[in-house]
Amino acid sequence: MRKITAGLFTSVDGVVGEPQTWHFPYFCEELGAAVGEQLGSADTILFGRVTYDSFAGAWPAREVAGQEDAQMAKAIGDARKIVVSHSPLEFTWRNSEQLQGDLVEGVRALKAEPGEGVVGLSGSVSVVRQLLAAKLLDELHLYVHPVAVRKGIRLFEDADTPIPLTLLSCTAFKSGTVHMVYGPSDGPALENQDPVAAKIENDYQGA
Repeated sequence: MRKITAGLFTSVDGVVGEPQTWHFPYFCEELGAAVGEQLGSADTILFGRVTYDSFAGAWPAREVAGQEDAQMAKAIGDARKIVVSHSPLEFTWRNSEQLQGDLVEGVRALKAEPGEGVVGLSGSVSVVRQLLAAKLLDELHLYVHPVAVRKGIRLFEDADTPIPLTLLSCTAFKSGTVHMVYGPSDGPALENQDPVAAKIENDYQGA
């Protein structure tokens, strides 16, 4: 079964929208390496249309330019790229195709394909939200930047149902950015719950 991973730049107040306006002052070699490992290891990349258009407008030219990020550009170009959109699309970037049918069912089919390859996402907030809700993400990489943006799209919208997660790893970079990797969870195990916290919760529920 294939693994599904997603990576997002986020501020400390949860903003993930328009990272190009606040991300670059905190870019560092460690962050670049982490992003490269998460996305560059994928043989298939799943995109929302807006994120795909952004990538397609930049990475092919970087590959041709042959500069220091050309290897990453070639890896993305060689990967199978699947774009989620409700409108018919035409592609000029190699190895690009449109997801047919329902997103969740399509990703379940991708996940069930034979082999141990990785399906990666970068950005594509609406796609990540749906896959989180469906518990189809194996790894959610959040690169938390030390800045409160205070406006913009946030990853988690208001909803009635929580999405429990498990912290798989946490790494702080010299820039102050923290790389946190989360996996799916069924919620905290009651036997591991702190006794004081359990009592407070019981008292609260009984109030």
